[in-house]
Amino acid sequence: MAINFDLNDLQAFRAVVEKGSFGKAAEAIHISQPALSRRIEKLEDALGVKLFERTTRRVSLTMVGRAFAPRAERLLDDLDDALLGISDVASTRLGHVTIACVPSAAYYFMPRVVARYHQLYPKIRVRVLDASAHDVHDAVVSGEADLGLSFMGNLDVGLEFELLVQDTYVLACRRDHALASREAVTWSEFFEHDYIIAVDKTSGNRFLLDQALIHIKPARPSVCETRHVVTMLGLVEAGLGIAAAPAMAMPTAGHPILMSVPLTAPQVIRSVGLIKRRGRTLTPAALELERLIVEMKALPPSVQGPTAVH
Repeated sequence: MAINFDLNDLQAFRAVVEKGSFGKAAEAIHISQPALSRRIEKLEDALGVKLFERTTRRVSLTMVGRAFAPRAERLLDDLDDALLGISDVASTRLGHVTIACVPSAAYYFMPRVVARYHQLYPKIRVRVLDASAHDVHDAVVSGEADLGLSFMGNLDVGLEFELLVQDTYVLACRRDHALASREAVTWSEFFEHDYIIAVDKTSGNRFLLDQALIHIKPARPSVCETRHVVTMLGLVEAGLGIAAAPAMAMPTAGHPILMSVPLTAPQVIRSVGLIKRRGRTLTPAALELERLIVEMKALPPSVQGPTAVH
């Protein structure tokens, strides 16, 4: 027996799953709410099951709906895959892609990538999950994210890591700071400073630095700790002190307030790259995002450094 539903019905279903609301879903795919409701009803009638539980306050998937959602997603991805390479549809391709990204890479690097991606594929929605390295890892493992952008750590056996760049740690300070004129600062000199701002022990950057600098002890505790590098840099910009930050997290040389100075003896490096699920083919939208990230990985000279293992 033929199943009487079409692509529009599946897209309507996916929109409701993503938005959790018929009104928001209708707005997202640019149709009226009654038209969206008709598409969902048509899909449910064709399948002979109820996909959503609807009340006046909320919409939720039924048990059958939860089972059907990933299959519908795969059907739509397979169709998009079939269209990949047909240049006439590239600029009008619909879809979405999710990348989980550590905040230190999300603040200055990813906006350039997303802007270029939007120029090429204006109708594909990009979702950026800025999260800790641990949460980036989990988002890719669970399938919540198509890709992860993070620094290498202990990876799940189901993941693979593609190196993009060796990212050095630098001194972050204001341009009017006494250390701003230095060509380089040693870690020992850095730790002698009175006003150091650091990330806390929940940060993957903190773990990496503690391991690499195990024989260099700070002269005094940091004056402030933050959860994320970008918050730490905000405090540096406000004049509260100095910090050690990944070069990728720093603004370009033209920033009016912040600047970076190389930290040496030793040079500490983190390996930043893409995380993907092993053996799983990326959707066309994710493949294009991956391609752009690899193409645009060119970073300021301070980021490019010799390969190191810590």
